[in-house]
Amino acid sequence: MKALVTGGAGFIGSNLATTLESKGHDVTILDNFSSGNYRNLVDFHGNVIIGDVTEQEALEKAKDVDIIFHEASITDTTITDDRIMLGQNLEGFRNVLNFAAARRIKVVFASSAGIYGKAKKVPYKEAGEYVPHNVYAYSKLAMERLARIFSAQHSIQIIALRYFNVYGPREYYKGKASSMIYQLYLQMKSGRRPRIFKFGEQERDQVYVKDIVDGTILAAKSDIDGFDVFNLGSGQATSFNRIVETLQKCMKSSLQADYFDNPYPDYQNKTLADLSKAKKGLGYQPKYDIRKGAAEFIKTMEGEL
Repeated sequence: MKALVTGGAGFIGSNLATTLESKGHDVTILDNFSSGNYRNLVDFHGNVIIGDVTEQEALEKAKDVDIIFHEASITDTTITDDRIMLGQNLEGFRNVLNFAAARRIKVVFASSAGIYGKAKKVPYKEAGEYVPHNVYAYSKLAMERLARIFSAQHSIQIIALRYFNVYGPREYYKGKASSMIYQLYLQMKSGRRPRIFKFGEQERDQVYVKDIVDGTILAAKSDIDGFDVFNLGSGQATSFNRIVETLQKCMKSSLQADYFDNPYPDYQNKTLADLSKAKKGLGYQPKYDIRKGAAEFIKTMEGEL
């Protein structure tokens, strides 16, 4: 395939781009480098376009592609300015869809489990309840709705992938938006006790980035008509206490959790992906549980892989 990866200098985008390239595909990256980092592209040998998806002329530089992986977006959930978030995420995506529709090419894009918010039924099913609790999550829901319209109007394939809590190599640049696993690792590496909300019983579906990349490529290869949406996660809910215990074992550390009050009244106490649709429709099968993923991630950060 001849692929365009928007946001290809970012965390998931760079992992996706280099994996596609290693499989023999022709890959072009489009990134504005507002948050992505050049170090993520040291192992990438393809074309890199410096530009923004909100600029049509930047997209026009990507010639002869037959599929778009749209990973570009503002992912910082603490941003509360609706105009900034929706202007970048929704309007940028609209440009991508216009580009794809004019060429009748397939689009696979990153949505988010944040769409579910505090939905009552867990595990989350794709057709379940949507209660987005911040503008980032709403922007992803709006993107899905726009994709459905475009797919129907222009008869193109568009697949939305609701990523759960992704962690893994190349997320170091994200700062406060990086994964919990990465932040706790840094705390423990510096000799500090890992700080988690009282009393560590909250649970998240933590999914290793290699599983996310595999699922995204499977979506690209699928022959699904029109628009569809799939969850991509690990299918396991891991407590914060379990994450600390896993890091203790992987790092051979005796540092104990430092519990503090949760300042967020609308916090999701549990997330868990129902993967039955992705397994059946895409052949998706996650390979990394929390112990295997964390161990590999730590080895990567410490230069052992």
